[in-house]
Amino acid sequence: MILIDGNSLKIEDVVKVVRYGERVGISDDSREKILKSREVVENIIRENKVVYGITTGLGDLVKKRIPPGDSRELQINLVRSHSSGVGEYMEEEVVRAAMLIRANSLVKGFSGVRMEVVELLVNMLNNHVTPLVPRFGSVGASGDLAPLAHIALVMIGEGKALYEGKILDGKIAFEKAGLEPIELKEKEGLALLNGTSLMAAYASLAVYDSFELMKNSLVSAAMSFEALRATDKALDPKIMEVRPHPGQIRVAEILRELLKGSKIVEKARKEKVQDAYTLRCIPQVYGAVLDTINYVRSVVEREINSATDNPLIFDEAISGGNFHGEPIALVMDFLAIALTDLGNMIERRIARLVDEKLSNLPPFLIENSGLNSGFMIPQYTAAALCNRNKILAYPASVDTIPTSANQEDHVSMGMNSAIKLREIVENLRYIVAIEYLCSNQALYFTGASAPNILEARKAINIPKIERDTSLHPLIENLREKIERGEILKNIPITL
Repeated sequence: MILIDGNSLKIEDVVKVVRYGERVGISDDSREKILKSREVVENIIRENKVVYGITTGLGDLVKKRIPPGDSRELQINLVRSHSSGVGEYMEEEVVRAAMLIRANSLVKGFSGVRMEVVELLVNMLNNHVTPLVPRFGSVGASGDLAPLAHIALVMIGEGKALYEGKILDGKIAFEKAGLEPIELKEKEGLALLNGTSLMAAYASLAVYDSFELMKNSLVSAAMSFEALRATDKALDPKIMEVRPHPGQIRVAEILRELLKGSKIVEKARKEKVQDAYTLRCIPQVYGAVLDTINYVRSVVEREINSATDNPLIFDEAISGGNFHGEPIALVMDFLAIALTDLGNMIERRIARLVDEKLSNLPPFLIENSGLNSGFMIPQYTAAALCNRNKILAYPASVDTIPTSANQEDHVSMGMNSAIKLREIVENLRYIVAIEYLCSNQALYFTGASAPNILEARKAINIPKIERDTSLHPLIENLREKIERGEILKNIPITL
């Protein structure tokens, strides 16, 4: 069980809950903080103080006072009016991650909600009731208002939810799961809507998947290294020590380990001076990407353990801007750029593998070429995916379109940064799969002798292609193996 306390949630915990069904609980310390925070809100209501979102309207409507008798209706109205997203529904794992992150933020005890609100979010996770949330609508400024509202809408017994593989009315989904909708009280609708939980959900999953893709891309690179008979002189530790970027040093270490025992590389070391950049500069390029992923991870893990709504409740209510998505927006764009460049380098090695003039291998990795086109088109596919990633890598965070009658006059567009990144991750998974496919075929001609490469090829389990066949099923199969971690199962890599 993952116990949430608002301070120690890890990206791996998010993955355990949303992909593998780990149950969630609330720490005892958090319960005390939630109760204390709620008492402050109750005092504000009793004393009829002017506090944003409790006794006032939202956004530019902050100037409108809400009579005490209407403050609860305000919270329900907020949920209904803000449920205005459009487009395809977000993936189930993304919504579940957002619910977990939102609950973890609330248990910090600075949001003024009752215990029942957090417990309902946790019970929805544990009973697999997942609200349907349209993909577009957040500008990432006052948090992810529209998408979070669609989650809250189900919590009050409205909206739509996924339960046991079926789309149901929120109320019916609750009935089947044995749950009761909640009647929101003062501040609670606002606390559920305000915050970066959905963009942080996308970010958490993207960071986790980026680490896994980095490991696979190192193995596929090592396979191409052998297939292209590259020299490992450029991996010498002395080179790394005089430019001591941590990622570069680590990538070189991993490559040396992956290629250990390779007779091909040993021979190339004696005969070749140097190789093209896509072989020689793997530590420098991949290392920079690894450093980027590590940096992004540090930002995202801070974010998923932060209080991001407004106002925040201390011994008084203080209005601020912790809901602004800029920290996530910038690093999602940064990671998108890094992964796009990683894909660029992989595609260039794929092109090298299929080009007889560069590889000294049969044209397009097939015997009797001409009659057979071999592996010509997988490189086209990789090129198309790289082009798509380059388009998606344009940073959403450089744009801002004011909202709420210019009360919210600078927005992060962080949700779009996160959504784009998810597609880049998926495209990169295919690009790595294509390098696995091509380098595996190439090694039937050159032979493979490094034990780790032999282990990878055993997991890939694709025989030599002798004549043209549809390669689509093989690429899809490899993509699935990457996603499930099957190729790395017996190849220990620690980044």
